[in-house]
This record gives sequence, C-alpha cells and structure tokens, in this order.
Amino acid sequence: MANIPSLGSSLVFLVVFFATLSAVCDADDEERKIHIVYMGALPEGEYSLSSQHFSFDGVVSVFPSKTLHPQTTRSWDFMGFSENVHRNPTIESNVIVGVIDTGIWPESESFNSEGFGPPPKKWKGKCKGGQNFTCNNKIIGARYYTSDVSARDIMGHGTHTASIAAGNLVKQASFYGLAQGTARGGVPSARIAAYKVCHPDIGCRETDILAAFDDAIADGVDIITVSLGVQFVTDLTYDSIAIGAFHAMERGILTTHSAGNAFHAGTVVSVAPWMLTVAASSTDRQIIDKVVLGDGRTLVGNAVNQFKVNGTKHPLIYGSDVTKTCDEFSAQLCSEGCLDSGLVKGKIVLCNDAKGIKEVHRAGAFGAIAQSGELTDVSIIVPLPASVLSAKDIDLVQRYMNSSKMPRARISRSEPVRNFSAPFVPSFSSRGPNTIIPEILKPDIAAPGVEILAAYSPAASPSEDPLDKRSIKYNILSGTSMSCPHAAGAAAYVKSLHPEWSPSVIKSALMTTAWRMNATKNPDAEFAYGAGHIDPVKASKPGLVYESMKEDYVKMLCNMKYDESKLRKIYGDNTICPKGTKGAPKDLNYPSMAVRVAGATPFTVQFPRTVTNVGLANSTYKATIIKNSHLRVIVKPSIISFKSLNEKKSFVVFVNGKVSDSLESAALVWSDGTHSVRSPIVVFTDIFSGV
Repeated sequence: MANIPSLGSSLVFLVVFFATLSAVCDADDEERKIHIVYMGALPEGEYSLSSQHFSFDGVVSVFPSKTLHPQTTRSWDFMGFSENVHRNPTIESNVIVGVIDTGIWPESESFNSEGFGPPPKKWKGKCKGGQNFTCNNKIIGARYYTSDVSARDIMGHGTHTASIAAGNLVKQASFYGLAQGTARGGVPSARIAAYKVCHPDIGCRETDILAAFDDAIADGVDIITVSLGVQFVTDLTYDSIAIGAFHAMERGILTTHSAGNAFHAGTVVSVAPWMLTVAASSTDRQIIDKVVLGDGRTLVGNAVNQFKVNGTKHPLIYGSDVTKTCDEFSAQLCSEGCLDSGLVKGKIVLCNDAKGIKEVHRAGAFGAIAQSGELTDVSIIVPLPASVLSAKDIDLVQRYMNSSKMPRARISRSEPVRNFSAPFVPSFSSRGPNTIIPEILKPDIAAPGVEILAAYSPAASPSEDPLDKRSIKYNILSGTSMSCPHAAGAAAYVKSLHPEWSPSVIKSALMTTAWRMNATKNPDAEFAYGAGHIDPVKASKPGLVYESMKEDYVKMLCNMKYDESKLRKIYGDNTICPKGTKGAPKDLNYPSMAVRVAGATPFTVQFPRTVTNVGLANSTYKATIIKNSHLRVIVKPSIISFKSLNEKKSFVVFVNGKVSDSLESAALVWSDGTHSVRSPIVVFTDIFSGV
C-alpha cells in the first residue's frame, strides 16, 4: 500500500488492536480480548496504513475513520408470522437482541418490563445508560459511546429498529390514528441490549461501532442488528461492521445488517458472507393521500399526512412564483431559503423535488405538492399537508395550472389501501451485485421495510424536519433500516427454537425457506431480493442447512489473494492461509450460488456444496431445478439420503450455458416431500454494474 505523505491534523484514523479488557475497563469486568480503537489525528510525517508503523502492542489494522449513517402492525402478519405462532416463551425470554443504533427510549410501551423476570443468567452486561436512563427486565443493558451523556434515543431510529426486532405487543398503536393495530416485534418475550453509537451532530463513528460490537459480544447477546452503513462499498479490511460481525460470528452470534438505501445496482454496502444482508420489501398495506384539483380531477400521491384539513381548496402556485432571492430552477425545486414567507401564506406550493417540502414548511405555506423523483414507491412523513406525485401526475398539475386563471387544490389525509403487487423491492433498496466478492450473492434476503409502524422517540421530529415539533410514540418509517430488524427478529425466533444452531445455520435456514419473489416485479431479480422474502415459520424447520465456520471464511479470503497481513486486519490473530489452498469464493458453502462470467461467451462452472440434515433422521432428498432456458444445471448426486440428524452429505452443482442478458438465474431445490430447501443460482456479466 502506498505511503500517505504529510497527514494533516484534520485527518482522522482508526488504529485497531487487541488488549485485555481488565486493563482498560472496570476492575470487576471479566477479562477478555477486545478491539481497542484509537481515533485521532496523526502527527505530521509519512505513514503507510500498516500496523508496523505504530508502537502499540497488538495493533492489527489502521484505516481512515469513516462516519456511518442510520439507514409493524401489518408486517409480521403479512409474512404469515401471527401473534399465536408456535413459540417457547421461556427460552425466548432468554434470547438477547443487541441493537447497535441511535439508542433507545426506555419509557416506550414497547419496552415495558411488566411480566418479565430477571435477566438471563448468561447476561454479563451492565446498564450504563448515563443520565436520566433506567434499564428494566426488558431493556437489560444499555451503553453509549458518543459525546452525549445518555443512551437515550433523541433521533428515533434506534427505538424504531429495537421495537421491530423485539418490542412487546402494544395494542391500538398508530400514527395519529393511521395504521392502527397491535405493534409487536418478532420476539416479544426476548430481551434487548441497546448500544448507542450515533448522535445527530456527528453521525455514527466507526470507533464507537467497534466498541459496541466488543461490548455486545462480551455482554452475551444472541443476535446483533445493525441498521447503519456507509455511502459507498469498502474492502473488508476497512469495514468496521464486517470486522465486528466476524468476531461476533466466532462467538456464535449472527449479525443482521441493512443492505443500504442507494437505489442502484452494485451499491449494496453489506458484503461479508458471515453477515445476513437484508434488502427492503413491501407489504400488502400501502399508505396514500390524494390531491383534488380545482377542475375535479383526483390524483393519488404518496405521503404520510395526518393533518386535519377541511374541504376548502387552497390557491396553487409554483415555487418560482414566490421567490425574491433564487433563480427559476432553484425556486422550482423549492431549494432551501428560496421561498418568501410573505408570498406563500394560505397557499399550496408546487415543487419539482420532494426535498423541497421542508422549505415550504419553513416558509409557512399551507401545503405542498412535490415530484417524487427516484422515490416513487414509498410514502414519507411530511411536516404539513403535502402529497408526493409521480412525474406524470405533476405534469397534469402543471397543465391544469397553466390553463386556469385561479388554480386551486385540496390535499386529503392519508389512508391505507391494499397493495396487491406485494411483495416487491422498493426503488430505494440497494442492489447487488457484490462489488467486493462478486461470487457471494448479496443481498441475502428481503424483509419488510416499507411504511413500517413501530415505536419512536417522543424527543425526535417524526418527519426529520427540525421545525416539525410534533411528539409521537409510534412512527411510520421506510428503509432497509426497517427490514434489517425484521430479519433479526426472525433470526432470534429461530434461535429460540434451536439454541444450539450456529450463525451460518440460522442464516441458511432463513435463506433456503424464503418465499420465491416475482422477477417481473423486480427487474434486478436476485440482486434486489437475494434468496427471496423471509418466512420465519418455515425457517424454524428448514430440513437441510448449509454451514460455514471460521476456517471456511479464511479459505475463501485466501482464494481472493488475501495475504497474512490482510487476514490479520479482519481476524485480529495470526491466521495464515492453509497450504495448498485452491479454489474460488464461489466454493464457500453458501446457501446461494453466484458467478460472474464474460458476456455472450459459453461457460462451465461448478459449485461444491455440503448440507447438514436438521429435519427427519431417516430421509431422502431429491434435487429439482427451477429452470432457465439459457442455463443448463446438473446436480451430482441428484438424490441424497440420511440415516441420522446432523449427518452431512456433499454434492456438486454444474452450470453451463451462455448469458445473453446481464443476469440469468435458476434455482436448486432439495425436497423430501416435507421440506423444500431452495438455493438461487445466479450468473451475471460485467455489464450489470461494472464490478
């Protein structure tokens, strides 16, 4: 790696090394090995990003510190995961979900401890919530790492994600009456440990994220959910979440991670195979509002708008008609600072960008109509009566305004409607392929992440507009940040029924039992939804599982030409590549199969795999291929028989053909007449995203 000359005092680096906890923490803490992170500027001089240039004992890696960002009444029922699904409440109450996020609001009904006994005996953590924060038998642990003084959530994001994963059953929850029903998490009887790593002024620092992983691992959590991410994909050696998740995996803890909200192909930021990467999907409930124009035409828009309005139509004006300071283009967007407060009172302002709604609110207008842009299939919380319309409908509004001497409009309150096209992956959810390890399909799975009602911090603005002073207990949010804790709740449910299962086994169970989604509704197919839509009930009885351990991941990275230096940055020990290591990342015993090939060129590829029987002791499985006319798939052997539980059988999947498009997919299904174990097979070309 090239030297970096003259590092100025403004450049911040992470220096990651291992130390003994008792030397740096409270004397009564159990002695253990953890990451210690120095975050700060380096003195003037020349450095290479290598541990050899630092005098700390045990330094394993040095890399620039990045700032990360936080990226359900109906959702669980939509997945077929009802309130009365089979559970083991006693064991479920011993499951601990670690939430690394913006903190938590402990007084929320979703975290009430009534009926909960003391924390599980395995719990080794503490309540270090800081000022004005008290844990209970539901929230059994809390820590904070930011410049704040408390683990209390003032942003709302962490409270929302925690309640999706493991919140209590709360009846009559709603957002001002909208989406009313019983809010609940995937494992309502489980415990929660909150690790606050984000602050509104500084974001989510990697130093704090690594520290939170170390604490969660030592505290004894069973599942970690992380709905945070960078804005770009990074190599595993510089990926703090991947590094933390690896050490969690070593201790038997599965990490679920949000795929990202970057809209486009090749933007999925969660790429490590030892994490469960979660894309967002819709449910069959959609929230809309309507715009009624002065000529009687009604247009359907997207917004969570619960402001009470009478039947009066208000004057409708362009943003460019109410500015004294901005050029026409900026004013049409309703850019910040453009609108004149004296000209908008009592009016509805038309903006060419949904981001302009905040400016309309600041200026004091009655309402806003805005163009959706990329965000066409999700409703956002708005701080005033507003509706977000498609470009086509905005054009109709403009035509009406141009043809009317006194254009007027009325905006209705939001209402829920049935979405018959669900589930589909919304436009915002980041897509594959995996730009770091192309032969590992990412995302892994899809889970509900559109218009999810869950607990919220009363101290946070519901619309993220600082001028929106409403205080609420439950909010409706969208993002892969919401889908990730759904997967965490499902994983915790599976863990409660199978406490002995490893992280990769739980992950495999969730992936191979997922619903097969419709590629015609999702043009990016598996790069949008991975193995499919999560099904927690089926995941509890998968039949066969694909298991990978630390040595398997080491071998995969060695096949990627990671040397000892790079391996150590991830593992933190003296791991070396085994002698004679041969193969490719596609050979990892993963529940999905992917390979990149040259476009329009015939190819042949093999995927060696091993499955473990967790279904019926005496069972025989037959392979079936969900075909693709451009791919020929053969499985050898095509029939595998088991005589006992936990018995393993190996096979090879042969795929050949020619990819005429950028992506072709098929699937392998193993079935014994009771269980169906499905693995997607994806072949793609460089054309897809230039990876």
